[in-house]
Amino acid sequence: QVQLVESGGGLVQAGGSLRLSCAASGRTFSRYSMGWFRRAPGKEREFVAAISLSGSTTDYAESAKGRFTISRDNAKNTLNLQMNSLKPEDTAVYYCAADTVMSRYGQEYKYWGQGTQVTVSS
Repeated sequence: QVQLVESGGGLVQAGGSLRLSCAASGRTFSRYSMGWFRRAPGKEREFVAAISLSGSTTDYAESAKGRFTISRDNAKNTLNLQMNSLKPEDTAVYYCAADTVMSRYGQEYKYWGQGTQVTVSS
């Protein structure tokens, strides 16, 4: 089994930056592709970014392209999401997820963290 714990959320002003982290334990981290998803108030969960096992391939939602960067450090069992030029519409609970295949569809991920709140003020 895989346990995931997100951290790094908080309050930031529009235009600012924030870095989220996801610490993994329980199984070999490098075995899994990883993804970031978010759920805003009153909205369904949506895909943000994904990264392959080695980190050589990444995928981004249109809303994240050019602003967010997903990365991983397999030696430290850590997934990261660097968020720049934040907008109020980025306000959401952000979740990291793990699966054996890379995907932008949440239903294909087996393991999920508890989420971390990101709030962007205007």
